[in-house]
Amino acid sequence: MTDVGNLPPLDPARTKLRDHVLAHAVKRGSFTLKSGRQSTWFLDTKQTACRADGILLVADVALSMIPDSATAIGGLTMGADPVAFGIAAVGATRGFNLRSFSVRKEAKDHGVTGRLAGALQPGDKVVITEDTVTRGTSLFEAIGVVRAYGAEPVFITVIVDRGGTCAAMAAEAGIAYQPMLTAPDLGFDFNS
Repeated sequence: MTDVGNLPPLDPARTKLRDHVLAHAVKRGSFTLKSGRQSTWFLDTKQTACRADGILLVADVALSMIPDSATAIGGLTMGADPVAFGIAAVGATRGFNLRSFSVRKEAKDHGVTGRLAGALQPGDKVVITEDTVTRGTSLFEAIGVVRAYGAEPVFITVIVDRGGTCAAMAAEAGIAYQPMLTAPDLGFDFNS
């Protein structure tokens, strides 16, 4: 178990979120990550995002960071879905109105075609989100689809940045980036 006494100090909202993630989403053992690398820990942050008490904590942190100019939130399905939909719903109860959407992994060939599902509109100022990010592939795939649609990604946030490489990628793309938590916040080294 992570030694809570050695964890870096965080503001109260992020501390509560970290406690929830450590209690519900961190798994220990021997894991092969999507990248093929081995790790002694794994994050299933849907265990936080898909619990009512967890998504409220996620929304508390996210809504304190999201720019006031943002009009929509979403990302690549499945990792972004509970995060985006939950933040949008909680935000609406607090006077912060964001439309939410998903980027499908593949375009539909019937009904409304394309990779987007939800309420995204051309010209929207978009928050791109995800539950956990290691390399940033899903985030930047979603960014490409959103830009091609005619909306503008203005901010990226994730529940946990596990890999530590997304800040540089976001800076290079000209998009503000702030994770809610990082691997070091949870007591682990970055692991790509």
